[in-house]
Parts: sequence; structure tokens; C-alpha cells
Amino acid sequence: MFTNIGLRTVLKTSAGVLRESSALCSAVSVKPWTCSSALFSGPTVSRVAGSFAVPPPVRHYARVAKKKTTGHDSQLRDLPPTMLKMDYAAVPLAETTDDLVKRLLSLELASHSEKLQLKKEQLIAKVQRDENDRSSVEVQVAILTARIRNYQEHLHKHHKDKANKRRMLMAVDRRKKLLKNLRLVSYDTFERVCEQLSITYTFPPEYYRRLTRRWQAKKEFCIKVFKAVQKQKAEQRLKMKQNLRATEKKEAKEEAV
Repeated sequence: MFTNIGLRTVLKTSAGVLRESSALCSAVSVKPWTCSSALFSGPTVSRVAGSFAVPPPVRHYARVAKKKTTGHDSQLRDLPPTMLKMDYAAVPLAETTDDLVKRLLSLELASHSEKLQLKKEQLIAKVQRDENDRSSVEVQVAILTARIRNYQEHLHKHHKDKANKRRMLMAVDRRKKLLKNLRLVSYDTFERVCEQLSITYTFPPEYYRRLTRRWQAKKEFCIKVFKAVQKQKAEQRLKMKQNLRATEKKEAKEEAV
């Protein structure tokens, strides 16, 4: 019984709202189906004379377009497209073939891995000790340099590639160790390798620890303790010297007597 009474009251109120909305629509001379949707959609400017004007909603403008980044200089830019691939460079017949076959054998239609392999060979030829040198420190540094620059070009386009970023950092650490050992063993060779490969060697910081308040307070406390200990040791040394002088004077007096 109570549920029926509740349903009746709800229906009566909804019917009253619909009558008011239809009356408002007729007064504004707007179609009822459009006016009802406008009433329930949000605040709009009223057209009835003597009523207050509701401000229009704020427009949501589009975001500012991101500036396009300039292209990263590739290490393969100095390789001309007419150059033959590494496998066909030593073949004399490849130079005398027609243009179509030469184009197929050139770098114009070569893959990125083939171009990268040719760049590695060029860097190796700059620093290797002799023609058969393939395992010296200089050759390893050249191979790592070509690999690191390839990773840098890739990450400039795909900056969210975490796997290749990790591989690049591992290669950078490996090259740092090799250059550090080469600098200690042969400084002239180290300078020549850095000059030929255009590598800027920077010294690593002495300490990698992050500075915090706790660490700074602990450091200051350790310095105070160290100074206090040094002061106590200096006082002990002074006392020992004084005692030694007093014993020496006493012995000298006893010998004189």
C-alpha cells in the first residue's frame, strides 16, 4: 500500500515538471523536444524578458602542439649511397657490372645492420695496430663506440625503449673501463684513440653517494670526533716529550754528581 502511494507521488511530481518545461518552451517559442534536452543538459542563456542571463560554459581549448625535435645527426651520414657493401667491395667484377646490379650491391638498398657493420670496420681501421688486429683494447673501444652511437640514435626517436637504454649504459660502462685501463698503460695510445674516434673522456666523480641531511650530520659529527681524537693524541705526545726531557735532565744531574 505504501509503495503504491510512493509511486503515485513520484509520477505526479514528474508530470508537474514536464508541464512546467512545456510551458517554458512555449513561452520561449522553442520546440519542446529541444527545450527539454537543453533544460536537463546544463545551464544556458535564458531568452525570457526580465530573467537573469546565465554565462555560457567555458570552452575547452585544445592543447598547445608540441614542438618537433630536430633530427639527430646519424653516424652513417658520411656513407655515400653509391658505396658498395662490405662483402662486394673487394670484388673487381662488381665495379664493371651494369647500373642496376651495382645499385643492388650498393648501400642505397642495404639494411641498417649492413651499414652499421661497414661503419664498425671504418672505426676499427682507424685505431687497429695492424691489419689482423681484431681483439686489442683499441678495437674493442671502436666497436663499443659504434654500438653506443647506434643506441643513441635509436633512443632519440624512441625515448621510452628502456631495454636498449640499459644496453647502451652497459656499453658505456664497459668502454669507460677499457679507456681507464688504456690510459694507465699507454697514455699516447689513449690520446690517439680518443682523437680518432672523437671521444671526450671525462673523469668519474670520486664519490657517488647522494647527499642527505642525515649523511651530512653524520659527516660533521665524524669530523668533530676525528679532531677531538687528534687533539688528545697531540696532548699525549706533548706529555711524553715533557716526561722524556725530565728523565733526561734527571739522568744528567745524577751523572754530574
